[in-house]
Amino acid sequence: MSLTVPAPAIEKQPEARTYQVRTFGCQMNVHDSERLAGLLEAAGMVEAQAGQADVVVFNTCAVRENADNKLYGNLGQLAPVKERHPGMQIAVGGCLAQKDRETILKKAPWVDVVFGTHNVGSLPALLERARHNNEAQLEILESLDVFPSTLPTKRDAVYSGWVSISVGCNNTCTFCIVPSLRGKERDRRPGEILAEVQALVDDGAIEVTLLGQNVNSYGVEFGDRGAFAKLLRACGSIEGLERVRFTSPHPAAFTDDVIDAMAETPNAMPQLHMPLQSGSDKVLKDMRRSYRSKKFLGILDKVRERIPHAAISTDIIVGFPGETEEDFQATLAVVEQARFASAFTFQYSKRPGTPAADLPDQLPKSVVQERYERLIALQDRIAAEENAKQLGSRVEVMVTAQQGRKAGETHRLSGRARDQRLVHFSVPDGTQAPRPGDLVTVTVTEAAPFHLIADPASASDYQLRRSRAGDAWDRSQADSCGVPATPGSKPAQVSLGMPALPVRPA
Repeated sequence: MSLTVPAPAIEKQPEARTYQVRTFGCQMNVHDSERLAGLLEAAGMVEAQAGQADVVVFNTCAVRENADNKLYGNLGQLAPVKERHPGMQIAVGGCLAQKDRETILKKAPWVDVVFGTHNVGSLPALLERARHNNEAQLEILESLDVFPSTLPTKRDAVYSGWVSISVGCNNTCTFCIVPSLRGKERDRRPGEILAEVQALVDDGAIEVTLLGQNVNSYGVEFGDRGAFAKLLRACGSIEGLERVRFTSPHPAAFTDDVIDAMAETPNAMPQLHMPLQSGSDKVLKDMRRSYRSKKFLGILDKVRERIPHAAISTDIIVGFPGETEEDFQATLAVVEQARFASAFTFQYSKRPGTPAADLPDQLPKSVVQERYERLIALQDRIAAEENAKQLGSRVEVMVTAQQGRKAGETHRLSGRARDQRLVHFSVPDGTQAPRPGDLVTVTVTEAAPFHLIADPASASDYQLRRSRAGDAWDRSQADSCGVPATPGSKPAQVSLGMPALPVRPA
């Protein structure tokens, strides 16, 4: 007689909760979102690839008025979604959460967690507490709890990464609410920063961007005003690090030693973001910007003298309270003289809690709009003229995973030149396609205000250099497909999720 032994029951493991992080705002917010994703994954969650996420986190900005509208609009859309998905949680963090606090829960009582800029690391615990107690959790700290760089991170790209060198700001610009939300400047020690840069490079990155609210004031907390230039030079000695960028400096504190470090450090890129805000000395004074247009233009002259091919970008605010037509004309004059490669232009918006919100002579929307359109037209013309100077030049492009909007029609891939210009390029027939993180050298064949185009006439006009960063991309894609990858190995017959090879029409 045979005895049938029933197979042991296989206990079904609970599926991991999924998350989605939605980011509004500046590079600091983007980097903070990488920390948030790292924290959630360290807590056992996985990023949602399709369908509705179990946890949605909004990382907010408070600099612009439309940031409020965008957040509450998104929260309103999620209210009925949450009703249909039991157990779903919504969290709001970042600058707007630091500012509005209880207002968020009043306007959107279906939110589960509100946390501020100083306690990013508390998010997983707050989510669990909200789930356990079945009530919303609000936790806002007035000073930094843990320096964000000590937290787990899930980077957006394996080939490049942000590295915070400081948080907070000691400036008192009248239009800016950031200092009150992120606090006074706190500087990391140089050894900690360089260790993080080295870790990124060891992981495959070939580009880093040093990040701070005011990077060139780095070192003031520990008494070394030359610390930022020294940090740039130290990055130049890290083997395998090919591109170093930084954002954003402040013109008032920008010194010649930083220009020298940029010019003399081989991997410091010929690119500088230098916020102007206004070309009117009167408006700059009202903004408490502690420099004037002559000094600003003098900095650009020094940069271009040492780094002739540097591409310089900027920030400009139009319609600051009390700005006259004469003031605006001064801004146009500085923009014409500065020859910016690109500019982030903003219409002034009144932010409660800032000194500028209480200034007299707030300008009508129609006046601000008309001036804004004139500035845009001028800067677009200048950008087109500056990009046209690149025609026929050879540029080294680091390929990115992001493709242009028309990539399906144009059959081009995209990347960034050393000076940070966006380049769309095609791959000649019969040549190898690059991976994100690889570097190609091509000749610029067309120019537009916001990008360059390079369509190689032949295979000899296209040079591909496969990089460590491209290898890291391969490994990351193989891992995400469930195929183990080891350094130097090439997974066989596995789709790596790379940009599709463009096929040019016959």
